Amino acid sequence: MNPQAKLLSITSLFLGSTITITSNHWIMAWTGLEINTLAILPLISKSHHPRAIEAATKYFLVQAAASALLLFSSMTNAWYTGQWDITQLTHPASCLLLTTAISIKLGLVPFHFWFPEVLQGTSLTTGLLLATALKFPPITLLLLTSPSLNPTLLTIMAVASTALGGWAGLNQTQTRKILAFSSISHLGWMTIILVYNPKLTLITFYLYCLMTIPIFLTLDTIKTLKLTTMSTAWTKIPPLTATLMLMLLSLAGLPPLTGFLPKWLIIQELTKQEMTPTATIIALLSLLGLFFYLRLAYCATITLPPNSINHMKQWQTNKSTKMLITTFITLSIMLLPLSPMIFTTP
Repeated sequence: MNPQAKLLSITSLFLGSTITITSNHWIMAWTGLEINTLAILPLISKSHHPRAIEAATKYFLVQAAASALLLFSSMTNAWYTGQWDITQLTHPASCLLLTTAISIKLGLVPFHFWFPEVLQGTSLTTGLLLATALKFPPITLLLLTSPSLNPTLLTIMAVASTALGGWAGLNQTQTRKILAFSSISHLGWMTIILVYNPKLTLITFYLYCLMTIPIFLTLDTIKTLKLTTMSTAWTKIPPLTATLMLMLLSLAGLPPLTGFLPKWLIIQELTKQEMTPTATIIALLSLLGLFFYLRLAYCATITLPPNSINHMKQWQTNKSTKMLITTFITLSIMLLPLSPMIFTTP
């Protein structure tokens, strides 16, 4: 891809996200989301493979429909209340339409079908942007409008997302699709607590990004797209592949790793809100995700493929692991001791 075109796309992504996050007016928020959609399309389709073109087309159609719904929601609210302010979304029909629009943009169940297909059709670096950076503006809009949203609807969608993210990820063999269903499952955890403690939703999103970034970067470094290639990739950079297991277990939410922190805080908050059955259900559903994370970790570090004696192993690369990946790996594994700071922050 042309460096100037890539720079323009990345700059537009920053611009679109900044406009949406900082705006008070619905039209400005919608403009930022549209800039984001148009900026990511060249990055999705840059390989010119039919699969990438299909992914870009699907992404454009889905995001355009979601943006139209969001605009319709804000216009309906302005028609009935005279308010274009994002925090003044009070009309029930507008709230329902907005929930639908943001759910489509994020890939929440039952509007999740596009996300695994788009992620499968792109490169790992573009997939990383789709799974982390491009989810931030819609989540910000959800946070701003959270007092007006229907908690029952959000809870049902959150539990369904966690369940489907776990179930659908079980029989996948493509690492990008597994990470897509992992993203859907984590979105369920973020959504379930949104109305009761919006700050906790933001913390969960930040920690999810912190754990997902090193996994995508590691898979990109060892050039692994399938489980079959993952079992033979350990010879390339053995230390990196070994830490991949810890990162995957952190994403699964096992103590004493970083990923345990958001799940622990969310279950604690749900119990305070007298939603113990919901907390129990969502905690049990996360075991489904744990299974496919363990399978990934098993393939990455423990499995040796059935070889004949004269099988030629892949060359071990001499290149050192980048400092960026090392930093993110450390943070994705060792942040749990910082949890008292989160409890004490106002």
